[in-house]
Amino acid sequence: MKAFNMSNVDVHQFMQALDSCSGDVMLITDEGDKFNLKSKLSQITGLMKLIEGGKLVDAKIYCSNQEDEALLFRLNLFGTVEDVEHIG
Repeated sequence: MKAFNMSNVDVHQFMQALDSCSGDVMLITDEGDKFNLKSKLSQITGLMKLIEGGKLVDAKIYCSNQEDEALLFRLNLFGTVEDVEHIG
């Protein structure tokens, strides 16, 4: 699995994109905390962990599926998923 950092992403669009992913999507912080973002509870916990103490912490996204990785990378790069066909 390749990893990339997420930055300045719209949380609502990010959650929509996660719902469309077919493989595992892991959020791993620099402290070693791991969250499987396919789980709604882990999504909430992981996002709260990212905004610890009012400031963003460093974390990476790992995808087991290459198509999921491409989708989330495009979201991170362009800030929107409007051009992605399988997202409403």
